Amino acid sequence: MSSGTMNAEMLTVAPTVAPTVASTGAPAAILAMSHVDMDFTLGSGFLNRMTLRAVSDVSLSLHAGQALALVGESGSGKSTIARILARLYRQTSGTITRAGADVASFTAKDLATYRRDVQMIFQDPFASLNPTHTVGYHLERAIRLHRPNLSRPEVRDHIDALLTQVGLLPARSFAERRPHEISGGQRQRVSIARALSVEPSVILADEPTSMLDVSVRLGVLNLLADLKEHRKLAALYITHDIATARYFAEQTAVLFAGNLVEQGPSTVITETPQHPYTRLLIESVPNPANRITGTAPRRSQDIALRAPTSRGCPFVSRCPRATSICQTEMPVQTWLGDGHFVRCHNL
Repeated sequence: MSSGTMNAEMLTVAPTVAPTVASTGAPAAILAMSHVDMDFTLGSGFLNRMTLRAVSDVSLSLHAGQALALVGESGSGKSTIARILARLYRQTSGTITRAGADVASFTAKDLATYRRDVQMIFQDPFASLNPTHTVGYHLERAIRLHRPNLSRPEVRDHIDALLTQVGLLPARSFAERRPHEISGGQRQRVSIARALSVEPSVILADEPTSMLDVSVRLGVLNLLADLKEHRKLAALYITHDIATARYFAEQTAVLFAGNLVEQGPSTVITETPQHPYTRLLIESVPNPANRITGTAPRRSQDIALRAPTSRGCPFVSRCPRATSICQTEMPVQTWLGDGHFVRCHNL
Protein backbone atom coordinates (compact mmCIF):
# COMPACT_ATOMS: atom_id res chain seq x y z
CA MET A 1 0.00 0.00 0.00
CA SER A 2 1.43 3.40 -0.96
CA SER A 3 2.01 6.18 1.53
CA GLY A 4 -0.50 8.41 -0.26
CA THR A 5 -3.18 5.73 -0.14
CA MET A 6 -2.46 5.04 3.53
CA ASN A 7 -2.74 8.75 4.38
CA ALA A 8 -6.08 9.10 2.60
CA GLU A 9 -7.54 6.04 4.29
CA MET A 10 -6.37 6.96 7.77
CA LEU A 11 -7.79 10.45 7.59
CA THR A 12 -11.28 9.32 6.59
CA VAL A 13 -11.99 6.79 9.33
CA ALA A 14 -15.49 7.30 10.69
CA PRO A 15 -16.05 7.91 14.43
CA THR A 16 -16.27 4.73 16.49
CA VAL A 17 -19.72 5.56 17.86
CA ALA A 18 -22.18 7.14 15.47
CA PRO A 19 -24.87 9.45 16.82
CA THR A 20 -28.27 7.95 17.28
CA VAL A 21 -31.37 9.57 15.84
CA ALA A 22 -34.10 10.82 18.10
CA SER A 23 -37.75 10.06 17.45
CA THR A 24 -38.16 13.57 16.05
CA GLY A 25 -35.67 12.81 13.28
CA ALA A 26 -33.02 15.17 14.66
CA PRO A 27 -29.59 13.70 15.49
CA ALA A 28 -29.21 12.90 19.17
CA ALA A 29 -26.30 14.24 21.17
CA ILE A 30 -22.99 12.42 20.81
CA LEU A 31 -22.02 13.52 24.33
CA ALA A 32 -24.18 15.17 26.98
CA MET A 33 -24.28 16.07 30.65
CA SER A 34 -27.56 16.40 32.53
CA HIS A 35 -28.09 18.25 35.83
CA VAL A 36 -24.44 17.86 36.81
CA ASP A 37 -23.06 19.15 40.12
CA MET A 38 -19.39 19.12 41.08
CA ASP A 39 -18.23 19.70 44.65
CA PHE A 40 -14.66 19.99 45.91
CA THR A 41 -13.63 19.56 49.53
CA LEU A 42 -11.13 22.16 50.76
CA GLY A 43 -8.97 22.08 53.86
CA SER A 44 -8.01 19.20 56.11
CA GLY A 45 -9.32 17.82 59.36
CA PHE A 46 -12.90 17.61 60.50
CA LEU A 47 -13.25 21.24 61.66
CA ASN A 48 -11.34 22.92 58.84
CA ARG A 49 -13.09 21.26 55.92
CA MET A 50 -15.43 23.14 53.65
CA THR A 51 -17.22 22.24 50.44
CA LEU A 52 -17.02 24.39 47.32
CA ARG A 53 -19.60 23.85 44.59
CA ALA A 54 -17.72 24.48 41.33
CA VAL A 55 -20.52 23.39 38.96
CA SER A 56 -24.23 23.58 39.74
CA ASP A 57 -27.04 21.86 37.81
CA VAL A 58 -25.39 22.14 34.38
CA SER A 59 -26.87 20.45 31.32
CA LEU A 60 -25.07 20.56 27.95
CA SER A 61 -25.09 18.52 24.75
CA LEU A 62 -22.60 18.16 21.90
CA HIS A 63 -23.59 17.22 18.35
CA ALA A 64 -21.65 15.90 15.36
CA GLY A 65 -20.23 18.61 13.12
CA GLN A 66 -21.12 21.41 15.55
CA ALA A 67 -19.34 23.37 18.25
CA LEU A 68 -20.67 24.61 21.57
CA ALA A 69 -18.76 27.53 23.06
CA LEU A 70 -18.64 27.68 26.86
CA VAL A 71 -17.94 31.29 27.82
CA GLY A 72 -17.13 32.81 31.19
CA GLU A 73 -14.42 34.49 33.21
CA SER A 74 -11.62 32.69 35.01
CA GLY A 75 -12.89 30.58 37.90
CA SER A 76 -16.39 30.15 36.52
CA GLY A 77 -16.07 26.37 36.18
CA LYS A 78 -15.43 26.00 32.44
CA SER A 79 -12.37 23.77 32.72
CA THR A 80 -14.04 21.70 35.44
CA ILE A 81 -16.87 20.89 33.02
CA ALA A 82 -14.37 19.82 30.34
CA ARG A 83 -12.54 17.60 32.81
CA ILE A 84 -15.81 15.99 33.88
CA LEU A 85 -16.62 15.19 30.23
CA ALA A 86 -13.09 13.84 29.74
CA ARG A 87 -13.59 11.66 32.86
CA LEU A 88 -10.65 13.30 34.62
CA TYR A 89 -13.16 14.27 37.34
CA ARG A 90 -16.16 12.27 38.53
CA GLN A 91 -19.18 14.48 39.00
CA THR A 92 -20.83 14.68 42.42
CA SER A 93 -24.29 14.17 40.93
CA GLY A 94 -26.02 14.16 37.57
CA THR A 95 -25.37 11.98 34.53
CA ILE A 96 -22.99 11.88 31.57
CA THR A 97 -24.26 10.08 28.45
CA ARG A 98 -22.33 8.96 25.38
CA ALA A 99 -24.56 8.36 22.33
CA GLY A 100 -27.46 7.94 24.75
CA ALA A 101 -25.73 5.46 27.09
CA ASP A 102 -25.05 6.37 30.74
CA VAL A 103 -21.28 6.47 31.24
CA ALA A 104 -21.74 5.31 34.86
CA SER A 105 -22.71 1.88 33.52
CA PHE A 106 -19.64 1.51 31.29
CA THR A 107 -17.23 -1.39 31.74
CA ALA A 108 -13.45 -0.85 31.78
CA LYS A 109 -13.38 -1.65 28.05
CA ASP A 110 -16.19 0.82 27.38
CA LEU A 111 -14.31 3.53 29.28
CA ALA A 112 -11.16 2.88 27.26
CA THR A 113 -13.17 3.40 24.08
CA TYR A 114 -14.77 6.49 25.60
CA ARG A 115 -11.37 8.04 26.40
CA ARG A 116 -10.23 7.39 22.84
CA ASP A 117 -13.35 8.95 21.36
CA VAL A 118 -13.38 12.01 23.66
CA GLN A 119 -10.09 13.88 23.41
CA MET A 120 -8.99 17.04 25.20
CA ILE A 121 -6.80 19.89 23.93
CA PHE A 122 -5.26 21.74 26.86
CA GLN A 123 -4.71 25.45 27.23
CA ASP A 124 -0.91 25.44 27.47
CA PRO A 125 0.62 23.35 24.66
CA PHE A 126 4.13 23.50 26.15
CA ALA A 127 2.98 22.13 29.52
CA SER A 128 1.08 19.28 27.86
CA LEU A 129 4.09 18.08 25.83
CA ASN A 130 7.14 16.33 27.28
CA PRO A 131 10.16 18.54 26.44
CA THR A 132 12.53 15.56 26.32
CA HIS A 133 10.69 13.79 23.49
CA THR A 134 10.17 14.60 19.83
CA VAL A 135 6.91 15.57 18.21
CA GLY A 136 6.85 12.21 16.46
CA TYR A 137 7.17 10.38 19.78
CA HIS A 138 4.14 12.17 21.23
CA LEU A 139 2.01 11.16 18.28
CA GLU A 140 3.40 7.62 18.04
CA ARG A 141 2.73 6.93 21.71
CA ALA A 142 -0.94 7.85 21.38
CA ILE A 143 -1.34 5.83 18.18
CA ARG A 144 0.29 2.70 19.59
CA LEU A 145 -1.72 2.91 22.80
CA HIS A 146 -5.07 2.88 21.01
CA ARG A 147 -4.17 1.17 17.70
CA PRO A 148 -1.55 -1.45 18.60
CA ASN A 149 -2.07 -3.48 15.42
CA LEU A 150 -0.51 -0.87 13.12
CA SER A 151 2.94 -1.67 11.73
CA ARG A 152 5.85 0.74 12.12
CA PRO A 153 5.57 2.02 8.49
CA GLU A 154 1.82 2.53 8.98
CA VAL A 155 2.42 4.50 12.19
CA ARG A 156 5.03 6.65 10.42
CA ASP A 157 2.63 7.33 7.54
CA HIS A 158 -0.13 8.18 9.99
CA ILE A 159 2.13 10.66 11.83
CA ASP A 160 3.11 12.36 8.56
CA ALA A 161 -0.54 12.56 7.49
CA LEU A 162 -1.58 14.13 10.81
CA LEU A 163 1.18 16.74 10.76
CA THR A 164 0.31 17.57 7.16
CA GLN A 165 -3.37 17.98 8.03
CA VAL A 166 -2.62 20.43 10.86
CA GLY A 167 -0.32 22.46 8.59
CA LEU A 168 3.11 21.44 9.91
CA LEU A 169 5.25 21.00 6.79
CA PRO A 170 7.53 19.35 5.97
CA ALA A 171 5.95 16.74 8.22
CA ARG A 172 9.04 14.56 8.69
CA SER A 173 11.11 17.57 9.76
CA PHE A 174 8.55 18.56 12.42
CA ALA A 175 8.27 14.96 13.63
CA GLU A 176 11.97 15.00 14.51
CA ARG A 177 11.85 18.27 16.48
CA ARG A 178 11.26 18.77 20.20
CA PRO A 179 8.64 21.11 21.67
CA HIS A 180 11.15 23.87 22.51
CA GLU A 181 12.31 23.93 18.89
CA ILE A 182 8.97 25.08 17.52
CA SER A 183 6.73 28.09 18.13
CA GLY A 184 3.72 28.29 20.45
CA GLY A 185 1.26 28.11 17.57
CA GLN A 186 3.07 25.09 16.14
CA ARG A 187 3.03 23.38 19.54
CA GLN A 188 -0.72 23.85 19.74
CA ARG A 189 -1.05 22.29 16.29
CA VAL A 190 0.95 19.32 17.58
CA SER A 191 -1.50 19.04 20.49
CA ILE A 192 -4.39 19.05 18.01
CA ALA A 193 -2.65 16.39 15.90
CA ARG A 194 -2.15 14.25 19.01
CA ALA A 195 -5.85 14.53 19.85
CA LEU A 196 -6.76 13.53 16.28
CA SER A 197 -4.30 10.64 16.17
CA VAL A 198 -6.81 8.22 17.74
CA GLU A 199 -9.71 9.23 15.49
CA PRO A 200 -11.97 10.85 18.13
CA SER A 201 -15.53 11.97 17.55
CA VAL A 202 -15.49 14.64 20.30
CA ILE A 203 -12.91 17.36 20.96
CA LEU A 204 -12.81 19.31 24.23
CA ALA A 205 -10.73 22.44 23.53
CA ASP A 206 -9.87 24.24 26.77
CA GLU A 207 -8.97 27.80 25.72
CA PRO A 208 -6.77 26.49 22.88
CA THR A 209 -5.71 29.95 21.70
CA SER A 210 -5.30 31.92 24.95
CA MET A 211 -1.56 31.13 25.25
CA LEU A 212 -0.87 32.14 21.64
CA ASP A 213 0.05 35.42 20.00
CA VAL A 214 -2.88 37.27 18.47
CA SER A 215 -1.36 36.85 15.01
CA VAL A 216 -1.61 33.04 15.13
CA ARG A 217 -4.91 32.60 16.98
CA LEU A 218 -7.04 32.89 13.86
CA GLY A 219 -5.00 30.19 12.13
CA VAL A 220 -5.60 27.72 14.96
CA LEU A 221 -9.32 28.54 15.07
CA ASN A 222 -9.58 28.08 11.30
CA LEU A 223 -7.85 24.72 11.64
CA LEU A 224 -10.31 23.59 14.32
CA ALA A 225 -13.24 24.82 12.20
CA ASP A 226 -12.01 22.83 9.18
CA LEU A 227 -11.57 19.69 11.28
CA LYS A 228 -15.03 20.11 12.78
CA GLU A 229 -16.57 20.36 9.31
CA HIS A 230 -14.62 17.68 7.48
CA ARG A 231 -14.43 15.09 10.25
CA LYS A 232 -17.90 15.87 11.62
CA LEU A 233 -16.41 16.33 15.08
CA ALA A 234 -18.47 17.48 18.03
CA ALA A 235 -16.55 20.24 19.80
CA LEU A 236 -16.68 21.97 23.15
CA TYR A 237 -14.83 25.27 22.80
CA ILE A 238 -13.94 26.84 26.15
CA THR A 239 -13.06 30.52 26.09
CA HIS A 240 -13.37 33.79 27.98
CA ASP A 241 -13.58 35.66 24.65
CA ILE A 242 -17.19 35.80 23.50
CA ALA A 243 -16.12 37.34 20.17
CA THR A 244 -14.25 34.18 19.10
CA ALA A 245 -17.16 32.10 20.38
CA ARG A 246 -19.39 33.63 17.74
CA TYR A 247 -16.73 33.11 15.08
CA PHE A 248 -16.19 29.41 15.79
CA ALA A 249 -19.27 27.93 17.46
CA GLU A 250 -22.88 27.45 16.37
CA GLN A 251 -24.10 27.54 19.99
CA THR A 252 -22.88 29.56 22.98
CA ALA A 253 -23.47 28.85 26.65
CA VAL A 254 -22.59 31.50 29.25
CA LEU A 255 -21.33 30.27 32.63
CA PHE A 256 -21.09 32.31 35.82
CA ALA A 257 -19.93 30.89 39.17
CA GLY A 258 -20.68 27.35 37.99
CA ASN A 259 -24.20 28.19 36.77
CA LEU A 260 -25.43 28.38 33.18
CA VAL A 261 -27.11 31.79 32.94
CA GLU A 262 -27.81 31.95 29.19
CA GLN A 263 -27.54 29.68 26.15
CA GLY A 264 -28.58 29.78 22.52
CA PRO A 265 -27.37 30.25 18.93
CA SER A 266 -24.13 32.24 18.95
CA THR A 267 -25.48 35.00 16.71
CA VAL A 268 -28.51 35.44 18.99
CA ILE A 269 -26.41 35.49 22.16
CA THR A 270 -24.01 38.12 20.81
CA GLU A 271 -26.57 40.31 19.02
CA THR A 272 -29.44 40.21 21.53
CA PRO A 273 -28.01 39.14 24.91
CA GLN A 274 -30.61 38.97 27.67
CA HIS A 275 -28.65 38.26 30.84
CA PRO A 276 -26.76 41.16 32.48
CA TYR A 277 -23.61 39.03 32.74
CA THR A 278 -23.68 38.20 29.02
CA ARG A 279 -24.01 41.91 28.29
CA LEU A 280 -21.04 42.59 30.54
CA LEU A 281 -18.92 40.07 28.64
CA ILE A 282 -19.86 41.66 25.31
CA GLU A 283 -19.11 45.16 26.61
CA SER A 284 -15.68 43.98 27.74
CA VAL A 285 -14.66 43.05 24.19
CA PRO A 286 -11.97 45.59 23.15
CA ASN A 287 -13.29 48.30 20.85
CA PRO A 288 -10.76 49.92 18.46
CA ALA A 289 -12.72 53.17 18.79
CA ASN A 290 -11.57 53.48 22.40
CA ARG A 291 -7.99 53.98 21.25
CA ILE A 292 -9.01 56.80 18.96
CA THR A 293 -11.41 58.65 21.22
CA GLY A 294 -9.63 57.95 24.48
CA THR A 295 -12.81 56.57 26.00
CA ALA A 296 -12.08 53.83 28.54
CA PRO A 297 -14.17 50.67 28.30
CA ARG A 298 -16.58 50.04 31.11
CA ARG A 299 -15.14 47.84 33.82
CA SER A 300 -16.86 45.58 36.25
CA GLN A 301 -17.01 46.91 39.80
CA ASP A 302 -16.18 43.47 41.13
CA ILE A 303 -13.79 41.41 39.03
CA ALA A 304 -13.32 38.53 41.46
CA LEU A 305 -15.93 35.82 41.63
CA ARG A 306 -17.93 35.71 44.82
CA ALA A 307 -19.54 32.68 46.34
CA PRO A 308 -23.31 33.11 46.61
CA THR A 309 -24.34 34.44 50.02
CA SER A 310 -27.81 32.94 49.70
CA ARG A 311 -29.83 30.55 47.56
CA GLY A 312 -30.60 33.39 45.18
CA CYS A 313 -29.02 34.37 41.88
CA PRO A 314 -25.21 34.04 41.97
CA PHE A 315 -24.86 37.28 39.96
CA VAL A 316 -26.89 39.35 42.40
CA SER A 317 -23.92 41.25 43.90
CA ARG A 318 -22.85 42.53 40.48
CA CYS A 319 -26.19 42.92 38.72
CA PRO A 320 -27.46 46.45 38.00
CA ARG A 321 -31.04 45.14 37.76
CA ALA A 322 -31.11 43.11 40.97
CA THR A 323 -34.30 43.18 43.05
CA SER A 324 -35.30 41.58 46.34
CA ILE A 325 -36.35 38.29 44.73
CA CYS A 326 -32.85 37.94 43.27
CA GLN A 327 -31.48 37.70 46.81
CA THR A 328 -33.58 34.70 47.81
CA GLU A 329 -34.60 32.69 44.72
CA MET A 330 -32.54 31.16 41.95
CA PRO A 331 -34.16 32.09 38.61
CA VAL A 332 -35.43 29.24 36.46
CA GLN A 333 -34.73 28.84 32.77
CA THR A 334 -36.94 31.10 30.65
CA TRP A 335 -37.15 29.92 27.05
CA LEU A 336 -37.25 32.72 24.47
CA GLY A 337 -37.51 30.62 21.31
CA ASP A 338 -34.99 29.29 18.79
CA GLY A 339 -33.24 27.24 21.48
CA HIS A 340 -32.43 30.37 23.49
CA PHE A 341 -32.89 30.42 27.27
CA VAL A 342 -31.88 32.78 30.06
CA ARG A 343 -31.98 32.55 33.85
CA CYS A 344 -33.00 35.98 35.10
CA HIS A 345 -35.91 37.31 37.16
CA ASN A 346 -35.94 40.72 35.44
CA LEU A 347 -36.32 40.20 31.71
